[in-house]
Amino acid sequence: MRFGVKSDKGMVREINEDSYNIIAGYSEIPVAFIIADGMGGHNSGEIASKMAVEYISNSVMNISKDFENSDIAETIKGFMEKANADVYKASQEHEDNFGMGTTLITALVYQKKMYIGHVGDSRVYLIRENRIERLTTDHSFIEELIKSGTLTREEAENHPKKNIITRALGCSEDIQVDTYIADIMSDDTFILCTDGLSNMLDDDEIMEIVKANDEPAAVCEKLVDAANKNGGEDNITVILIKND
Repeated sequence: MRFGVKSDKGMVREINEDSYNIIAGYSEIPVAFIIADGMGGHNSGEIASKMAVEYISNSVMNISKDFENSDIAETIKGFMEKANADVYKASQEHEDNFGMGTTLITALVYQKKMYIGHVGDSRVYLIRENRIERLTTDHSFIEELIKSGTLTREEAENHPKKNIITRALGCSEDIQVDTYIADIMSDDTFILCTDGLSNMLDDDEIMEIVKANDEPAAVCEKLVDAANKNGGEDNITVILIKND
């Protein structure tokens, strides 16, 4: 398994409020990929995303030895619920941080499966056999309209409210975490990204760039460059994982 990562503030934002971490190379700890897109006034988005990623990272590094006998999806959900409590508490204690929040994706790789926890509109994609599939469902105003049949996915591409999310970690005392389990097969490519990528490139454009390059770090660089060329309206973070 090879992976690369690239994070960039984009062409419009003054600072990068995205955070990420990759945990790998430990014999008793599963490989983990974490990505978060912060929101809030001042620099609060940066604080929220960093807090969430640090909490999840510490939780993964301290996974108990009976991890392999546990419900891994529920374990991830528990980590994210506790991260939510941490960020929410910080937002209540400091006036400057009031209302801050973040998207969050936690992906653990264990025994040929990827276990995913998800809140917000950051995404996980799977590319397999020349087909790209979105594994996560956005927690967004637009996704709700699509589900209700009010809006088509094509109409959603340029909708003025496409950046409004309906669920974010740290914005309330309780959080609902969606979990997914994906089989990992030979030659699979997984992509974790914030909406700074997915709002600037459609699924086919992402797949075209991925299929044209073999080196994960180079692919991440090209994806970010393409998003910036299309406007770079938000911070962009992408983690790419290739299972050779």
